[in-house]
Amino acid sequence: MNAPGNRLVVRSVGLMLVSLALGGCASFAGIHTQSRLLQTQQVQQNNPAELALFPQQTWWRAYHDAELDALMRQALATSPDVKIALSRVRRARAAAAEADSVRYPQLGAAASVTRQRFSENDIYPPPLGGAVVDSATVRATVQWQLDLFGKNRATLDAAIGQARAAEADAQAARVVLTSQVAQGYFNLARLQAQQRLDAKLLGQRERSLQLVRQRVDAGLDTTLAQRQAQAEVPQIRAHRAALNAQIAQQRHALAALLGTEPAATAGLNAVLPATPLPSPPAQIPAALLGHRADVVAARWRVESDLRGIDAAKAGFYPNINLSAFIGFDAIGLSNWLTAGSRTLGLAPAISLPIFDAGRLRAQLKGRTAETDEAIEQYNAGVLAALREVADALSSWRAVDLQLGQQRAVTRALDSASALALQRYQAGLSNYLTVLTAQSAALEQQRTLLDLQARAYSSEVALIQSLGGGYAAPATTYSLTDNTITAQPAGEKP
Repeated sequence: MNAPGNRLVVRSVGLMLVSLALGGCASFAGIHTQSRLLQTQQVQQNNPAELALFPQQTWWRAYHDAELDALMRQALATSPDVKIALSRVRRARAAAAEADSVRYPQLGAAASVTRQRFSENDIYPPPLGGAVVDSATVRATVQWQLDLFGKNRATLDAAIGQARAAEADAQAARVVLTSQVAQGYFNLARLQAQQRLDAKLLGQRERSLQLVRQRVDAGLDTTLAQRQAQAEVPQIRAHRAALNAQIAQQRHALAALLGTEPAATAGLNAVLPATPLPSPPAQIPAALLGHRADVVAARWRVESDLRGIDAAKAGFYPNINLSAFIGFDAIGLSNWLTAGSRTLGLAPAISLPIFDAGRLRAQLKGRTAETDEAIEQYNAGVLAALREVADALSSWRAVDLQLGQQRAVTRALDSASALALQRYQAGLSNYLTVLTAQSAALEQQRTLLDLQARAYSSEVALIQSLGGGYAAPATTYSLTDNTITAQPAGEKP
């Protein structure tokens, strides 16, 4: 047959194969996801025009506390939780780079030299039969999987989605870490301030006990009053011992967040911020949930699973591979690299599913079920985020109201303590009255101190629930040199 006839036969066979492939493919009809993404507009109850001030990424600097700033820097640099999250980012990026490599031709080379004795009773007649000869091969190969139906591209997009989710998870780990450090620091400041108050109370109760004893000795008071005064001194000492244990435990907890041994924070002295605590915002739009790294990560996982569905659907279509090789094969090293030893070949291959007993459909159903799970996890995350914001805002508002009332109580008792001291100095009352008034004022200062610490912790909880200053990057990803680099783009996750 002549050359044109050969080409006609090849074309005819090719068309038959394509027709058979397209006609014989298994069908994915009727398989689709059942869940739908929850849109924040569906749960938004506030006016976006009344947007609260969004926290900055380094929000803790607003407290103007050098000790807290140093703790944050150390935690972000050495925390095991952050390092674990960053290692997951590197792993996800490597997986994306691996998925990208499949889309391009694969080049390889191999060379071998073999010394072999051929059997006298095999297919090789003498003089090869029974002889010991050297054989050599050197070959270059190229393989390329044609992605005509987008399977490799969809697989790459799914891997990039996982990489983006891992990056958002890393930022979420940073937000959680900084929030825990700040709240731990404020709690330590509260405990240490209470310790100082207890020292004042203990001194006052000891002086009060001394005065009561003097009054009992003078017949001016009863033994019952002395017993009551005696009970208050060990009570305060027991409370101080409990505070010491709590302070040590809080320091140990901060050391763990910093990724250091417990003794590293033994000398840490914390103070509540001197800056005035702002009032809680009136309302917060649900649109701010887009600034939560965990919500963004969940959204990217949904996108990744959707691209995984595309890759699974592409498996229903033919898979076409091209491979070729060129090199030298020879028996005897003297003829190894001569023109007569050249060898080359071209091996196109096509594979298609015709009957697989439902394997591809089952796999696709599994991927759609995974995607439904990812969607519902995203929806659950959005609802949980809304609840966390509402809880933090409600808690802060409640503490803010209590603070207003407690400040009034503290001012009144401080005024009563000052008045009792004036009356004592004027000879109108005894010093026991002064100590009693001062003790009552200090007890209310303890309550005020607790509320102030709770207020700062509530503010931190709200900052965390709003994403801690995280802003999802508007980027697209390209892979070069087996790394992922971010390019500015106008898309959103």
